[in-house]
Amino acid sequence: MVILFFILVFLIFHSYVLYPLLLWLLSSNRKPTYKVFSSSDALPVVSVIMAAHNEEQVLEQKITSIMQSHYPLEKFEVIVGSDCSTDRTNEILLQAEKTHPNLSFVNFEQRQGKVEIMNNLVDRAKGSIIISTDANVLFNHSTMFELVKFFKDDSVGLVDSRMVNRGLKRTGISIQESSYITREVMIKHREGTLWGAMMGPFGGCYAIRKEYFTKPPAKYLVDDFYINMKVLEQGKKCINSLSALAFEDVSNEISQEFRRKVRIAMGNFQNLKEFKGLLWPLHKPVAFAFISHKVIRWFGPLIMVLAFAISVFLSFSSPFFQIVVAIQLGIVLLSLIDVFLKRIKIHILPLRFTTHFLTMNLALLLGLIKYLKGVESNVWQPTQRNQ
Repeated sequence: MVILFFILVFLIFHSYVLYPLLLWLLSSNRKPTYKVFSSSDALPVVSVIMAAHNEEQVLEQKITSIMQSHYPLEKFEVIVGSDCSTDRTNEILLQAEKTHPNLSFVNFEQRQGKVEIMNNLVDRAKGSIIISTDANVLFNHSTMFELVKFFKDDSVGLVDSRMVNRGLKRTGISIQESSYITREVMIKHREGTLWGAMMGPFGGCYAIRKEYFTKPPAKYLVDDFYINMKVLEQGKKCINSLSALAFEDVSNEISQEFRRKVRIAMGNFQNLKEFKGLLWPLHKPVAFAFISHKVIRWFGPLIMVLAFAISVFLSFSSPFFQIVVAIQLGIVLLSLIDVFLKRIKIHILPLRFTTHFLTMNLALLLGLIKYLKGVESNVWQPTQRNQ
């Protein structure tokens, strides 16, 4: 029992501490060696695709950010699918279609879900490179080029952007979520630098060769990870470009982020079932990264619950494990204190990090339970921003 407890603790420590540290050490003196396009090269034709549902608040700004890209105007098209929007989304897109000859608007009168919209838009795309993006993620003038330039290297199949969060506030979890995303960006960048085995892009903005795009099945919830892993299955590399900046307002309300994380967790286990064949042999970079970065975390709630149960059992005969139980209960207590202080408008950042970690692991656990019950639909509601 003692050995099992320390194995469980090691797994959590490995995924959250040891693995990121190992990546940092291995990549500290290593730079990406991929061939890249220069701005004077003949650049590939790009199709920017986007599914939108009731995005009137951000859509005009999003379109403007794409059209102001320093990428040859004749070398890119924008295709936007409106998923049965009921606000001004369709009106905005109709006007944009008139203003921008390289923008096409596709109206879906029945809810399809992001996966079906994206699959449809890829079929319409003329470019050899697809950039998949979300309505609330803004480009800067170089985002498109900084994504596309790596496709000069024939080994590269998918390139992710560097997500930069805005609108951070002390009143909720936006600072904690942004810190998590920033850390994930560096982990993924180092996976790509070392092995070309980045474990999934941030779905808000990434580029892929059209020939390696595999349509996610119906009812899939985390399509970006599925698409990424299919590229790796085909022997191509998935990397992250730190210079391809994309800007997003991160959620500040914990209930909104919890709902999104539950949905993501359900999709995680869909992907685990699909790509279980990539978990072995362990010495291969894809398997090692998949287990270390993703699978251990996905089962993290179960690992922590089992470790707690074992420590409680052992505490009846061991003073050491009595201390271990007290520490675990103390962490939970810190989160409860944070919840109480938040209600009286007192915000202590270290306590909020504890709340964020525990809440997101609870979302993983609930997502697993819902996955086991069966995924009925991939239709989504955009997460509220600027909260």
